[in-house]
Amino acid sequence: MRHARDCDLDLIEPLLIELRRRAGMTERKRGVFYRGSKAFLHFHEDAGAIYADVRTGDEFERIAIASEAGHSTLLGAIDTALSRR
Repeated sequence: MRHARDCDLDLIEPLLIELRRRAGMTERKRGVFYRGSKAFLHFHEDAGAIYADVRTGDEFERIAIASEAGHSTLLGAIDTALSRR
């Protein structure tokens, strides 16, 4: 599993646009989001599939985002995490 490259991120650009609209996190590098000084969200590619790692507490949770359901799951996890202090 490797970190997503620009060509991988091109495939999820509509999702990235939606993520950029969320208050409370900053995109420091394309596809790499921080909340304050802590890494909060980034993406991986493995065998042609793209996964998101989102910090939902002390640890990261990996979410497959190949489908609309995956996008919804990711956005829900992000919104929940952002609503916490």
